[in-house]
Order: sequence, then structure tokens, then C-alpha cells
Amino acid sequence: MFAGMNSGVAPSLAPQHMALIPSERLAEIQKEYFTQWAHLAANPQAIELKDRRFAGNAWQASWSKFIAASYLLNSRHLLALAKAVDADEKTKVKILFTTEQMIDALSPSNFIATNPEVLENIISSQGQSIQNGIVNLLGDLKKGKVSQTDESAFELGKNIAMTEGQVVFRNALFELIQYKPLTETVFERPYLMVPPCINKYYILDLQPDNSVVRYMVEQGHTIFLVSWKNPDEAMAQVTWDDYVGEGVIKAIEVAKEIGTTEQINVLGFCVGGTLVSTALAVLAARKKDWVASLTLLTTLLDFSDSGILDVFIDDSMVKLREESIGGQAGKFGMMSGLELGNTFSFLRPNDLVWNYVVENYLKGKSPPPFDLLYWNGDSTNLPGAMYCWYLRHTYLQNELIEPGKLTVCGEKIHLEKITIPAYIYASHDDHIVPWKSAYESTRILKGKNRFVLGASGHIAGVINPPAKNKRHYFENNALAKTADAWLSAAKDIKGSWWPNYAAWLKPFGGKKVKASKLFGNKKYKALEAAPGMYVKEKITTAV
Repeated sequence: MFAGMNSGVAPSLAPQHMALIPSERLAEIQKEYFTQWAHLAANPQAIELKDRRFAGNAWQASWSKFIAASYLLNSRHLLALAKAVDADEKTKVKILFTTEQMIDALSPSNFIATNPEVLENIISSQGQSIQNGIVNLLGDLKKGKVSQTDESAFELGKNIAMTEGQVVFRNALFELIQYKPLTETVFERPYLMVPPCINKYYILDLQPDNSVVRYMVEQGHTIFLVSWKNPDEAMAQVTWDDYVGEGVIKAIEVAKEIGTTEQINVLGFCVGGTLVSTALAVLAARKKDWVASLTLLTTLLDFSDSGILDVFIDDSMVKLREESIGGQAGKFGMMSGLELGNTFSFLRPNDLVWNYVVENYLKGKSPPPFDLLYWNGDSTNLPGAMYCWYLRHTYLQNELIEPGKLTVCGEKIHLEKITIPAYIYASHDDHIVPWKSAYESTRILKGKNRFVLGASGHIAGVINPPAKNKRHYFENNALAKTADAWLSAAKDIKGSWWPNYAAWLKPFGGKKVKASKLFGNKKYKALEAAPGMYVKEKITTAV
């Protein structure tokens, strides 16, 4: 949710920061550095390159190997200096982050003259690789982003976002998709999915073999899913309250009416989970018992530790956004999806930026098709008013967890009044929602909670279908006071967490009834086939 890589980020290892390193520790770091340099110079034949950037055969030549080894040694030295700075925690994180950014950018693999693989390609292709790279670079300059996949290989509704369904409701904020049953009987209670509004919904419905939507339909659930509109300038004044009231609460109401049930089950993913939890607090204040169970996937409610994203958040940065797009100076605007996407890519620069710079531009190759990376590049804007409220009241001031501190949709927010059972999933290597922060939701929500910890990161940990039998997850039904205590007693289980979740959700589905062949009802009629129109709205240039 954070953009402007330089906003509020301190320069890495400036002279004033070097002065903050205790003299004894500085001497130790320098001594270790010169010792390692001497060893490297005396034993160049013993160099081992374990970094995958230098794994190719071309890097094994003595001079190239020495360049790579020198870079890795200097990188370790700079990181040691950054970690040794004696400052407050936030300053230390900023210095470390920007130092890592500089180190990654200066890798010898990122430059023609110092990348032997690139030089070999130029010679073997008689310069064609450079020509291809220039064409790729010019194309990406028009897009405003580095291409990570072959975007021409995918078409929504054809080979991605393919699960059959119909749009049964549409307003200015979202479309509601109802999916066709794949079983003869279904659970009587509908199941609503609320994805993050920062990306398109089809992360939950990529292709049949890795679709969360299809899997849950196969388990006998009648699935409704929110497809958020990609905002334009006309929506700049749309607020967090609108996303909660005219978005989540309205979607719950429509799904409940179509399902003719008193309650439904609701899932929220990432920011969608924060919106859902806020909506449930509003409903609790209104004494409306519309939801039987809550599922949160990689969601923050307590923002006291937001991981690396905290680097971008301080009062000056938030004020700048409020004045430029949030209405504080009478000006409303949009938070560009392209800027957001590029910022998130730089949270993992070697994997999501420099790898593609080398392959696409220096080697002149085109990236292969990959559904998850296609979704990752399909950005959405955010209304300035909503975005700025979210930054200030969650990431900066962490007020969502303070009982009665915030008013949303005219109601005081008390998350502790959410007393329904909750399944809380986090990913162990998530750099956007640290898993220990996600665990804090077990303390905040007052129902019977279950916490499950999956392997991998923010997206790959969630999209882990059982048929592939990949990764693992940790389960411990006895909650502990701390995340570390919970993990120390947890079982490590091989494979996907999806069956665990399906088994947990089953009792909240109600009785089984004959599956309906109809979409919507008399009030909410089928409007068009899934994936609908909102998901197809593209960002072509920066806002």
C-alpha cells in the first residue's frame, strides 16, 4: 500500500550514520573485512559462488569469479555496518533497507561490462540480444513497469479467471460474482470472498488447477466473490467508510438475500481482511448477526509491527499524501496502481526487478508466461481519500485495535465485539504481513479462533493447491500467549493447508440442500458472465 520509494527513507550509511557505529564494533567490522579481503586475494582459486545470480558457467572464469566474490564481500561488509548503527529501531530499519537496495542495484550482474553471460550473448547473437533488449526496454518504458511475464499469453475468462459464474450485482464500487455449483448438493449458507482492493480478484481464481474459488466450489460451497472496480479520477473522494459500507456490508447483504439465509460465511484476504473485520465491527455495533464464521488470509489488524512496509510510513510521508491526494489541502487524487506495484516489486528487488532487467534488457530475452506474475502486474488504483485514511489510522497510528477510537459508517469500532469463530491464516515468509503480527488477531478477536501458518510468502503461501503436494504448514489448535510459543508446540504437516481449512469451515456451512441452477433471484438478476467488466479495466499509464 505504500509508494514513493524515497518518501521518508533515510539515505544508507551516510557519514552521520557511520558516526553512530560504536568505535569498538566499527574496529571489529573493519578488521574482519580486511582479513577476508586478504584471504580472497591470496586464494582466488578457492572462491565459491553460492549466489544464484552468479551460478552460470560464464561466472566461473577467474576474473568474473573474482569480481562477483569481491562484490559479495563488500555487500556483507556494508550490511554489517548498517546493522551496527546505534539508533532507534525505525532508523536502523530504514538504513538497512536502503543499504540493501543499493547493494542489489550495484550487483555486477546488472551491468553489461561486468556480466560475462551478457557479453557471451552479445557475441554469439552478433549483437541481436542487445537490439532485442532495447526493444524490450522501450516497451516497458511505455508501460511504466518492468515486464515479468508475457502478458499477451493471458485473456481473462479464457485461460485465467475461468471458473463459471455470473455477475449478480453491481454498484459503483464492486461487482458481485456468484459461481456455478459443481456438486449436486451444497451447504445452505453462502460463502463470500473479499479480496484486496489493491489488486484484481482473480488471484483467487487463476487457473483450474490452482483456483481457490474452484476448490471451494468443489467442496460444496455456493461462492460469492467481490470484484472491486479499478478506480478512476471520478472516485478520488471515495472513502474507507464507502469500501466498508457500500462494499463489504452491501456484498454480505446481497449474498444473504440471494441465499435466503440469516447468516453467511465470509473470507477476507490481506486488505480485504481488514475491510471485512471493520465491517463486522460495524455490524456488531448494529446488532446484526449476519455472519457465521470469519476467515482472514494474511491480514493485519494490529499494525504495531508491519515489517518492511514500516520503512515507508512516517508522519511526514502521510501528510504529503494527504495534502497531494487525500483532500487535506482541498485536492483529491488517485494513488497510482503502477506506483504501488513498482514499490512492492522493490521489496524483493532481486527477484522482481533486477532479475528481469538482466534477462529482458541485457540478454534480450522475453519473459515466459506465468499466471501469478500476470496477475501481479495487473494493477489497480486506489482513491486518494480511502488510501490516506488507511495509511494514517492503521499503519501510522494503529487505531483499529483501540476500542472505540475510530468511527466507521457512523459506528464506533470495537474489534473485540467480533465473537464468531475465525480461521486466521498467515505465511511464514510473508514480507508484507509478518506472520507474528497476523497472529495478534487471535488476541484481538474474541471468538473461538484457529491459527494456521503456511510456508512461503504473501501470495505463494496462500495459492497452494493440494494436488501439487507442495510446501507444508504448521498447525496447533491450542493458542498460546505469543506467536513463538504457538509455533514451538505446532505440528509441521506436509502439503497444502487447504484441506485443513475446508474441514474447519464445514460445520459452519449449515445443512446440505439441492444445488440451484439459477443465478441471483428476482431482485438481483444475472447481469453478465464472470469474470465481469470491472476486472477487465486496465491501467495503461501512471495516474
